Amino acid sequence: QVQLVESGGGLVQPGGSLRLSCAGSGFIVSSDAMGWYRQAPGKERELVAGITIGGTTHYADSVKGRFTISRDNTKNTVYLQMNSLKPEDTAVYYCYASLGLFPRYWGQGTQVTVSS
Repeated sequence: QVQLVESGGGLVQPGGSLRLSCAGSGFIVSSDAMGWYRQAPGKERELVAGITIGGTTHYADSVKGRFTISRDNTKNTVYLQMNSLKPEDTAVYYCYASLGLFPRYWGQGTQVTVSS
């Protein structure tokens, strides 16, 4: 059974940092393109960052320069390092795996709240 298990969300003050983790279970994270979406209340799901099988990364304009996606194949885990967090980054963050245009596997989501 394939699972993407997320962790690392929480409450942080504006300007703070968090690192999200997405661990593959029954699945090898290097076999797919991986990434993160987020969804804030009342808003559509938004692609935040992605990393291809070859290691090329891409980011939403809203997070460029603040977020970094990486993959550790030895730990079978994908990370999203989030720095200089803003209140508008508050959302549920979802890890995904994809072999094409659309994700084929999703994580369960982890809540990130940026508030003073």
